[in-house]
Amino acid sequence: MARRPRPKVVTLTDAAAARVREIMADRSAGFLRVGVKNAGCAGMEYTMDYVADASPADERVDDNGVSIVIDAKAVLFLLGSVVDYEVSPMHSKFTFRNPNQTDACGCGESVTIVPAQAAE
Repeated sequence: MARRPRPKVVTLTDAAAARVREIMADRSAGFLRVGVKNAGCAGMEYTMDYVADASPADERVDDNGVSIVIDAKAVLFLLGSVVDYEVSPMHSKFTFRNPNQTDACGCGESVTIVPAQAAE
């Protein structure tokens, strides 16, 4: 029996990928590190950083011309997430569309995320 293709943990929209590539070139970074941490009134915050090297335990995703690494502990919280980059007259920012996110605080800084469940 053939295995199903493994879904990407995180993908980037065209706008997010273009902005990430610009930032990575300025910082001479090799990878975009995406994760979550315990913080805020809703429980968790998304994290993004630009790093030169990946850890051997990291999940690695190549999407839209960007090499992304995800800490193994964050994979189930981020599975299926799409990172976008929005520009308006008031701000420019990265946003996450995460199917595992169940709630967010009023200020928008923290979120509630439940781990993804295995498909049956």
